Amino acid sequence: MERVQEHAVTTEANSPAGRPDQTEPALELLVHGVGGTTPEEMLGDPRTVRVTGDDTAAVFRRAADVDAESRPAGQRTGPIREAYVWCNLTSGNGTRALWLLLLPFMVVNLAHWMRPSARGRRRTVRFYGLLVRLAGLTLTVLLVAAACEVALDLAAWQCAGTRACADRHTWLGFLSPTVSHDSWWSRPGRRLALAALVPTALTVLLWYLSRRTWSAYESQQPMNRRPEPEDETGHSSLGRPGFWYGRRLVARLRAAHTAAGLVTVAAAVTVAAARFDRGPAGSRALATLGTLLETALAGVAFVVVYVVCRRGRSENRLDQALDRRLVRRLPLSALFLLALSLLYGGWSRPGWESSGRLPGDTAFGGIALVQGLLVIALAVVAHLLHRTHPDPRSAMRGLGGPAVAMLACALGGVMSGGVSQRVSDWLDGTGTSIAGPPVLLTWQASVIPTLLVVVLVLCAALGHRTWRLRRSELAAVAQDYPGARKDRARTARIASTRAMATLTDRGPLLVAVTSTATLLLGAGALVGAFTTDRTPERAGEEAQAFVHGTAQTSQALGSWLIGLGFILFVTWGRRAYKDASARRTIGILWDVGTFWPRAAHPFAPPCYAERAVPDLTWRMATWTRATGGRLVISGHSQGSVLAAAAAWQLKPAQRKRVALLTYGSPLERLYGRWFPAHFGPAALTRLHREVDCWRNLYRLTDPIGGPVHVSGDGCGPEVDHEPPLKDPLEYGRTAQHPLPAPILGHSDYQADPAFAEERERLLARLRPEVPPQGSSGRSSA
Repeated sequence: MERVQEHAVTTEANSPAGRPDQTEPALELLVHGVGGTTPEEMLGDPRTVRVTGDDTAAVFRRAADVDAESRPAGQRTGPIREAYVWCNLTSGNGTRALWLLLLPFMVVNLAHWMRPSARGRRRTVRFYGLLVRLAGLTLTVLLVAAACEVALDLAAWQCAGTRACADRHTWLGFLSPTVSHDSWWSRPGRRLALAALVPTALTVLLWYLSRRTWSAYESQQPMNRRPEPEDETGHSSLGRPGFWYGRRLVARLRAAHTAAGLVTVAAAVTVAAARFDRGPAGSRALATLGTLLETALAGVAFVVVYVVCRRGRSENRLDQALDRRLVRRLPLSALFLLALSLLYGGWSRPGWESSGRLPGDTAFGGIALVQGLLVIALAVVAHLLHRTHPDPRSAMRGLGGPAVAMLACALGGVMSGGVSQRVSDWLDGTGTSIAGPPVLLTWQASVIPTLLVVVLVLCAALGHRTWRLRRSELAAVAQDYPGARKDRARTARIASTRAMATLTDRGPLLVAVTSTATLLLGAGALVGAFTTDRTPERAGEEAQAFVHGTAQTSQALGSWLIGLGFILFVTWGRRAYKDASARRTIGILWDVGTFWPRAAHPFAPPCYAERAVPDLTWRMATWTRATGGRLVISGHSQGSVLAAAAAWQLKPAQRKRVALLTYGSPLERLYGRWFPAHFGPAALTRLHREVDCWRNLYRLTDPIGGPVHVSGDGCGPEVDHEPPLKDPLEYGRTAQHPLPAPILGHSDYQADPAFAEERERLLARLRPEVPPQGSSGRSSA
């Protein structure tokens, strides 16, 4: 691919008459979808030139069109085509595979944006965001607590304190009192202080990644403009000036979550040492110091919660202010207390020996309880918002956010329990030398088989429904291709593809059942762990043989499943690090999951739209200013979501000069249902009224794209192309298609003749505005 320096494609319209006319060039701006592609494929030309942008995201043209707008009208054939390529924002080098470890953070961040649409309930909306941010904070504490469980409890406390375990792992020998003959590091407090470096390093790594990715992805300032008047009847918040620039919130949350992680590590060391100091063999002076440290840690924890609860995003204006004192002092204060805790824990304490589990392992139960209560409260708030302005198309009647938050907590629990269980099995090969992970983690693993049974039953029911739908589609396929010679196998393939595509619409049911079952089973595991303080197998020893056998089987199978899941998770990440095709698959996952800014969790993978949307907005705004109009932004799949978001960011006058062509678009089918407050019917209808024209193409075989269900309503033609595009284009062999036409599904919409027809109609509707007398030719917008 040929590269040139940035080309000034935004030159002002300086025709001799000083005003644009119909000879001005037209622009088609192509935006690709999930998975990415190359500019050569998008433009249909092997010779392309980057005209603006960098190696991360850029706009390309065909080499023959570099100076197209400066040519006379007679030398131009058709619109100038540009391709905006953004795939490197999500599927770049191999290190992106490590973002899989941040999956729970990404999922809870999605829950923030899934709130129902509401009018006049600002306090309730803010309370909804507050609950999600608190749920995100518990996930940070849970992840760091899991690292503390592995490093401090299983390795430094249990294994190093047991002769049999230390003998099997010679790298722990210097920490073992028996193997090292009571060396300086073998004291319990010093072992804990040394092991605390592992979760501390994890916290610092998360802070570093969040800060670095913000600078690389989310530091692009949108166009500075005045906010439009608030209109509660249809404006989407995606059009607010500060929506795609959350610098202050991310920095504040990053400081709070970093401090929370450091406080968690400090508490793990301090609580264990303070408990011994308060005992009969402890020192009164050290006990007093421990109490002071615990009080200070509680004070910092209170400040962390206050910072998280204080304020959400500032979207109505471009918020460039930064709480520098808070961002710097809060993590440094937590780091200082951590250093004091390590010094306090490492102090000499004659008679202190490690046995059993590390004191304070009930923290996992407290985290699980808080998460459950937050999810329940979030469901109540979401229900109230949904009742204010009911939307029949919204997923789960407005409860999509609480359900997804529940799944995020479950993912965090599975990852925490999986790593703890695998490390415990690795350290204790016989299963008898150490006590193992906390009882609650074992109970949580034991309910996984039951959850899988529920999910499998639901999947079987959905499969049966899809099979029945396939039978009804057989007749529909025959009607769509009248006169064609019928082939049973061909008809069955088309009908099966259509029926499988409808499974996307069953997503809310699957999420609802899975999240509800997870909440109920998690509550049962929590009650079982607190009431028995024993693993399910031991708790059922005194029960009937069937109950005991079931508990024993569930515990063994759950431990195996959670360990297998963790291994597969790590293996997938490692494969993606080395394999470009696997990395592309993960990139598709991030394309969908990281579209939204980091509003609930600062350690979530970065938001690529905070770079892509300003890019598209600037490109469209500069073109409309230079030529007076004639711009069609053409978005496929996720690219249509970026196109709509960029159109919302334009000034009203510029927005009216842009036509929107979407195909394979999830704007209503996925985003409208799951994110009703931002892509609901009112927002999409308002977008249709404010752009010059909007047309949407879709197929019945497409599992992602679909209709947007927006009527013309006197604002031009209907948005959705009716009937849906045929797929395949021809049923059998014809003179135009001598070979069997493929079933395209979600891809190759431009291969359909309807695509070119709709693009030409949109361009024909657009006409440059003629400025009034005395104008310099530049648009007032």
